[in-house]
Amino acid sequence: MTFRHSVTIVASPRSRVGKTLLARLLIDFHAQEGREVAAFDLNSGGGTLAAFAPERTTMSEIADTRGQVALFDRLIADDGVTKIVDLGHESYAAFFALAGQIGFAEEAHRRAIAPAVMFVATPDATSVEAYAALRARLPQAMLAPVHNEIFGAAQHRGKYQLVGHGQALVHLPLLAPGLHKYVETPPFSFADQALASSRVPLEVQVELQRWLRRVWREFRELDLRILLADLKSSIGLGT
Repeated sequence: MTFRHSVTIVASPRSRVGKTLLARLLIDFHAQEGREVAAFDLNSGGGTLAAFAPERTTMSEIADTRGQVALFDRLIADDGVTKIVDLGHESYAAFFALAGQIGFAEEAHRRAIAPAVMFVATPDATSVEAYAALRARLPQAMLAPVHNEIFGAAQHRGKYQLVGHGQALVHLPLLAPGLHKYVETPPFSFADQALASSRVPLEVQVELQRWLRRVWREFRELDLRILLADLKSSIGLGT
């Protein structure tokens, strides 16, 4: 299993930590790698991800059984589509409780789909405890803490224990302040062709491409770690 055949949940029990930005980057990364991508927006207040990638994003909810079935059936469908979930903090507890109850990670593995959680790490006790609980609840999922450099030096790194083969901290590089007005105004895509055809000034495009190269490197390394974990598991080395 690789990132190509994966369901990646972008998560944090905290709001405004960069989850939607990370989900947008994942969508464009996979699209540029030639993969078909489907995204699911579980933010209750705005549908922000859908505003940036409407053609690939489904607004989802898990407040009732019908919504739960519709979402998880799509996530574990063996259809060759790479899936991204932008999990709003309001849905965090309910989503992972349900995922544990239905054996989401185990079922994904049975269908040769790599389940991954990119957990945006922050130093507060609530997030640290939520991460530890997630490790216990979904032991078969690839759990990768993400350091969003907008929060400064990763002083909380030691609070997020890495477990399993090949796991490591993922870095979301700091975006230059002058670029935010372009990146955070929909519609905007990080795809090369979209940038080239946009009205974004050339010097801004150059700076964005420099930043994106760092982001794509982090994602490709995560892809290798997922593959490594699967290979070691398949030959019985355990975690």
